[in-house]
Amino acid sequence: MTEPSAGSDFANIKTVAVKDGDDYIINGSKVFITNGWLCDVCIVCAKTNPEKGAHGVSLFLIEDGMKGFVKGNKLNKMGMKAQDTCELFFEDLRVPASAMLGPVDKGFYCVMQELPQERLLIADMGVASAEAVFEQSRDYVTERKAFKGKLSDLQTVSHKLAEMKTDVCVGRAFVDQCIALHSEHKLKSDQASMAKYWCTDLQSKIADHGVQLHGGWGYMWEYDVCKHYVDARVQSIYGGANEIMKELIGRSITNPR
Repeated sequence: MTEPSAGSDFANIKTVAVKDGDDYIINGSKVFITNGWLCDVCIVCAKTNPEKGAHGVSLFLIEDGMKGFVKGNKLNKMGMKAQDTCELFFEDLRVPASAMLGPVDKGFYCVMQELPQERLLIADMGVASAEAVFEQSRDYVTERKAFKGKLSDLQTVSHKLAEMKTDVCVGRAFVDQCIALHSEHKLKSDQASMAKYWCTDLQSKIADHGVQLHGGWGYMWEYDVCKHYVDARVQSIYGGANEIMKELIGRSITNPR
């Protein structure tokens, strides 16, 4: 989906697929594509009816090795080092009409149907990371000696742990509720947006507290809490920026359907 000039603004994508006989010719580019470098097949959003905006988008299955499909260099990210992220380029890429996934001009609706699940997954990742950071921080401060005792003996530290534990438990309870709803096909888009924005904000907050509790060692790459800190930053950006999540939630409140 994501392009240099279109992230959360899905309607602004520039990649186009022009009908040519029984084929389509695709031109455009994508950026920040997770596993793009390693992929054998990718699903590409392209406009087949540009004048219709988001409602003129179709999905295409593009295979690695197709003439005109070029993978750019792997991007040097702040975090998430274990997964590759790259740019993809489509230069007069000819694909048969059978490469289209789903109906013509219905790609937007297909994507919208799957976004709540993606956002729920991101929320679950956020809570899982927060849980891990809490446990690592708890273990560290109960072992670290300072001021003739353990760090955890200090009231300011124990109170911070209490806040972190409470926040994590609240986040886990809500995510588990959303997972249960999703398993019954009852999860609503606004609920997934709530989970995504709140749990990823929580993830960043808990990671920040974790680094602080670790002191200087929390700033060292050899400590997992440091990795959690940099990995957390992108969670509020991809899958729909958290500002967009709040907009979607707001619409569901002020303009319910």
